[in-house]
Amino acid sequence: MIKKIMVTGLCTLHWGRLQYGNVGNYYIVEPLFRLLHKYYPEAEIVTTFQMDENFICRENINVVPMELYYAWQCDDVVKAEKDVETAKKYVANNDSVKLTPYLSCIKDADLIIDVSGDMWGANAEHVGHERFYVDCLKMKASQILNKRTVLYAVTPGPFPIERRDLALEVFSKFDLVVIREKVSFDNLKKWGFPLDNVVWAPCPSFLFETDSNYTSKWIDLISQSDSKIIGFTFGGFNMPVGPYDMWPRENAQYDVFIKIIEHIINDLDCRICIFSHTNGFELPPHFKLINGRDFTILSRLYELLIEKNECYKEKIILINEPLLPVQLKTIIGKLDMLVTGRVHASVAATSQCVPTVFMEYDRRVIYSDKMLGFSQQLGLEDYVCMPGNYEQIKDCVDRCFFHRQEVREHLETKMAEIKFEADSIVKDLGHYE
Repeated sequence: MIKKIMVTGLCTLHWGRLQYGNVGNYYIVEPLFRLLHKYYPEAEIVTTFQMDENFICRENINVVPMELYYAWQCDDVVKAEKDVETAKKYVANNDSVKLTPYLSCIKDADLIIDVSGDMWGANAEHVGHERFYVDCLKMKASQILNKRTVLYAVTPGPFPIERRDLALEVFSKFDLVVIREKVSFDNLKKWGFPLDNVVWAPCPSFLFETDSNYTSKWIDLISQSDSKIIGFTFGGFNMPVGPYDMWPRENAQYDVFIKIIEHIINDLDCRICIFSHTNGFELPPHFKLINGRDFTILSRLYELLIEKNECYKEKIILINEPLLPVQLKTIIGKLDMLVTGRVHASVAATSQCVPTVFMEYDRRVIYSDKMLGFSQQLGLEDYVCMPGNYEQIKDCVDRCFFHRQEVREHLETKMAEIKFEADSIVKDLGHYE
């Protein structure tokens, strides 16, 4: 019987960021903790994810200090290297070795779950220096102590050359690797990683629920519209110039997005709903949500459109307030269609059978196969486009719009399968053979 589960990994962030920052992160963690309680009802669940007290009580978890894993401090690497060396000594002679704080925390754990999304590889460097190296060392230390380790809901790679050998060693020793896009099978094979311990299952975010009681002016505006409403969202990784957090940006970087919105308004006779899929927040004791980095980009897009044509004010809804993840997903479900460069906005839409066009990340800014992978598992890969290619986006938007009823019916059939597989894989995390 599994008595203690540790949930950690590269999704470990400062307080509030998983809940109130990137909305997609919260779509993942809430269903995950609920599934763990469902399949391991007797287990204590401990995590390095820094959640608020309301979440901790509601989801019945124990939060340990972030510093046990990674704290954006100069000694993070030294501590992780010490974890590995101490684990080796402990196995050789456990009576005389004092465990590190991390090892003490996992000593009684029956299962270590590494939740790292698309950061398990070189992309982790966007979040913190040597983050991926530290994660590999933490997992290696756990494996030395003969703990059951699972890399869960991951889009692995690409891998930094200087860390490839370590990544391969740790990856090979995971008891189970659950990839969330089947395209990762091909990537791992291409990169020379073994597939013996790899299985596919959809991201748990497909199971995130809406709030049927939520009402707002935004829902009223969408529901009362005489025209079809197409949602539109993206972020810095979809822009043609990096880094992703660049600000300010030149107006020319918006040209393709402006052109496609004009096409949707003028040629498809639709209205647009622009919204951000990320938030910011002010820390306690005066906590409040504020608009985040993506909103800055999207509000500038709105300004440029209005500068071009004042009449677009009647055609474009700009959601100009930060919303909780459950509120945003509820709004997305009211749309007639979505065009998104945010992968979990696509999950929010397709899990509610909203026809969706998927804009890839711009590979001049970051490498990721998430959009292609998420669309493939839904059978919607024909609606994937590159953000800088107007003709390709236009083609995808037109086909999706004119076949939206067929797409919706396809999703209604497919989603039952997706949600079943996202749920059922969790029962195998603790005893997969």
